Amino acid sequence: MTKKCAVVTGITGQDGAYLSELLLEKGYKVVGVVRRSSHFGVATHRLDWLGVTDHVELVDGDLLDLGGLCRIIREHKPDEVYNLAAQSFVKTSWDQPSLTAQATGVGVVNVLEAVRLEAPHAHFYQASSSEMYGLIQEAQQSETTPFYPRSPYAVAKLMGHWMTVNYRESFDMFACSGILFNHESPLRGLEFVTRKVTDAVAQIKLGKLNELAVGNIDAKRDWGHAKDYVRAMWAMLQHDVADDYVVATGRTVTVRDMIHVAFDHVGLKADDYVRIDPRFFRPSEVDVLLGNPDKVTKTLGWTPTITMEQMIREMVDADLVRHGGSQP
Repeated sequence: MTKKCAVVTGITGQDGAYLSELLLEKGYKVVGVVRRSSHFGVATHRLDWLGVTDHVELVDGDLLDLGGLCRIIREHKPDEVYNLAAQSFVKTSWDQPSLTAQATGVGVVNVLEAVRLEAPHAHFYQASSSEMYGLIQEAQQSETTPFYPRSPYAVAKLMGHWMTVNYRESFDMFACSGILFNHESPLRGLEFVTRKVTDAVAQIKLGKLNELAVGNIDAKRDWGHAKDYVRAMWAMLQHDVADDYVVATGRTVTVRDMIHVAFDHVGLKADDYVRIDPRFFRPSEVDVLLGNPDKVTKTLGWTPTITMEQMIREMVDADLVRHGGSQP
């Protein structure tokens, strides 16, 4: 029996690594599209962490190079394509709005076009984002909640989201968008607040750092684990009908409370070490995000299995080990 083939952009990111692990467990051939850079050896560290680097095929490609994407799709004729690549850090999007618009918005069009031209029957997944809701129009956000993006990143994501809908409706492509709320793990980048917190807590516990500087700790987020969320991505592409789904836990927690979970795990008091730094406030803040996962639960049977507290403790433990300590 021929293996199913999946092409994954953004394979070296957090979600790409966990998705690769899941697909390999299910017997897929996994082809990862990697943007050429001078940091290539470092870029695979997430795949290395999960022990899957040697089991995936990495190919050079870039979301801004339609010809190169067409070549990749033509050569591998994938059954499924997961577009996870983007300029994905919200703060950077204000400093590099044009780059963000290209990579996170136009890049989606290029991947969709390559699939349409070279593998029109492939099932396509687009990584949409809860940041598209921005200035929330409903207390709990679902697939029908109006969008109100509050950053260049969110605006670019919204373009990619609607392009996915448009290609589905215009060309009868099996194209899905997962509107994923915040999802974290030990593989999260240090620039993101959860990992910034757990890394600092580990260093403070080990005597290598004196404080944690953060911005708006009253912001609320719906946090889940990336390992859970990639299961939802896969489930969307196995369904009979292409559609868009909110993937969330249905629970919102302040950054402040998340910080307390991390410090409590190592027996320290957060208030002794946390400092508010105005440099880390956004030009326009997204105060609350709270997802409604009813559709993905009822239609695809997906539910999260890892709580925010379990996830943060796992991340702290991983960072303690990274910094030469041991788990508490």
